[in-house]
Amino acid sequence: MRILGTNSSSEMFNPKISIMKVDVHAVNFTVDRKLVDFIQERMDKLEKYYDRVVSADVFLKVERTSDKENKAVEIKINVPGDDFLVKKQCKTFEEAIELSAESLERVLVKRKEKIRAHI
Repeated sequence: MRILGTNSSSEMFNPKISIMKVDVHAVNFTVDRKLVDFIQERMDKLEKYYDRVVSADVFLKVERTSDKENKAVEIKINVPGDDFLVKKQCKTFEEAIELSAESLERVLVKRKEKIRAHI
């Protein structure tokens, strides 16, 4: 369970439970906590577009090229019946994660509309 906020006016708090499991895999380097928290926050936002996302695997890689856009991100999300994979390469991991998440938002909206059309 992940607690996102507390009610300071009373002793009780109302935790928001994150249902989506996010695994971050850093290939050939160690990732800092700040980046992991950024990824978790961004993946949690996907649930407002489609609430049945089960898990997400995020792969972070530093490509060995002379190009400045050498940070590669692959995000695989699992929804019942399907898996979606998005790959982006940018100058920073944050930018690549943001672009990947925006692509996933579009995919999830299409998925939700497709399911609603069949009901």
